Amino acid sequence: MIIEIVENNFSIANRKLQIENKKMPAKDIYHDTVKKALIKDGWKITAENFQLPWGGTQTYIDIIADKLFVAEKDGRKIAVEVKSFVGKSTITEFQKALGQIIIYRFAMGKKEPERELVLAVDLTVYNEFFVNPDVIELIEGENLKIIVFDRFKEVIVRWIN
Repeated sequence: MIIEIVENNFSIANRKLQIENKKMPAKDIYHDTVKKALIKDGWKITAENFQLPWGGTQTYIDIIADKLFVAEKDGRKIAVEVKSFVGKSTITEFQKALGQIIIYRFAMGKKEPERELVLAVDLTVYNEFFVNPDVIELIEGENLKIIVFDRFKEVIVRWIN
């Protein structure tokens, strides 16, 4: 009986240790660049790696930001998913990003429906891939919101709504 209790306590302690040691998802290589660009653009960063429950697990959105418009009383709120598109295939990276956006947008709609979900992409990637007529049609059809940023100047170059 004493041995069983000790084994149970060890198992519980071991499980707690596994949970505590769970790592946060890795930041995209442009995470800090986009964060700096948003701050320069007047946004207040209110969270990073924002946990969003979905499908019995936790998903993580890169950056949560709020901005007040001078002419309005209400604030605009966004959640930003940063994507570098550095994989071997841009289309594969785009497919993965779209999948995440669909899941995040669905989950965000339940938790914070007033917050807009935005995909942040580098200017070079935008100019090489996102100007394709099929990509533009998909973006418009899916009502995707995109921030185009300059990774060298660390600024927002364009908002696509």
